[in-house]
Amino acid sequence: MVARVAVGRARVVREVRAAEPLAAALSAPLTARAPWLTAVLNDGAARWLPTRPAAVVVDGAADGPPRAAAFLDLRRRGPVTAVRLLGQARSPLPGGRPTARLLARDAEAADLLAGGVLSLLDSLRGPWSLRFTGLPLGDPTARSLAARLRTAVLANERSTLLVDALDGIGPVERGRDGRLLERWLPEFLAAAPDRRARGLLRATARLHAATGHLEVAVVADGDRLRAGLLTLLDGGDRWPCWGVAGDGGLETGMGAPVSTFSVPLRRWPR
Repeated sequence: MVARVAVGRARVVREVRAAEPLAAALSAPLTARAPWLTAVLNDGAARWLPTRPAAVVVDGAADGPPRAAAFLDLRRRGPVTAVRLLGQARSPLPGGRPTARLLARDAEAADLLAGGVLSLLDSLRGPWSLRFTGLPLGDPTARSLAARLRTAVLANERSTLLVDALDGIGPVERGRDGRLLERWLPEFLAAAPDRRARGLLRATARLHAATGHLEVAVVADGDRLRAGLLTLLDGGDRWPCWGVAGDGGLETGMGAPVSTFSVPLRRWPR
């Protein structure tokens, strides 16, 4: 069995949705799941970007989820193609833990997925570079890729976690109601660094609020937002993802280690 490649937004959206059962079974982070990645793809389609989304897929049983999948972003800069994980080069991304995942059911599927990624790289015209950020430590597909690419580098670093300390500055209103989000969303968006970040924050916040996966917490003085926090919810797990702290109430702490797999600019053969 070999992996196959799908390129283009419509095809990748279908592959992202088909892989959602696998992502859920592997407890992939919400930032590597179908709703978030679909929002990234939709936001990219709404504006011109010099990128092409791609999916590398190892099929499973007929009518079942794939055995493995990787969702990538191919950005052309002159003669060079930069290969990244889909959504990992877009802000805002929550900190404190891995935000990406190369989905693989088992070690064999991870090896097949690595082979598919190499085949995709082999098909690119001209030189390319590769950088996969936000991975968990010991990712089996990254290990398999590293064993086949002589110049590959695996680097680990400690992430920074956003800590909810809103209760220390005043009464906090918390809720999952979409109306609470819409009331204060302009204040959260105003803190985003640029128009592209505001667009993605708006899309992901509304989507996760609609599915009950977002908590809004605010400390307000009338119509003035003193501080606020958006938290992703996945079952009992809470992941602070974006905050406004004009009057304090948000802190940072030591998060989990995350891994980056990279290959510097190169041409074939490997």
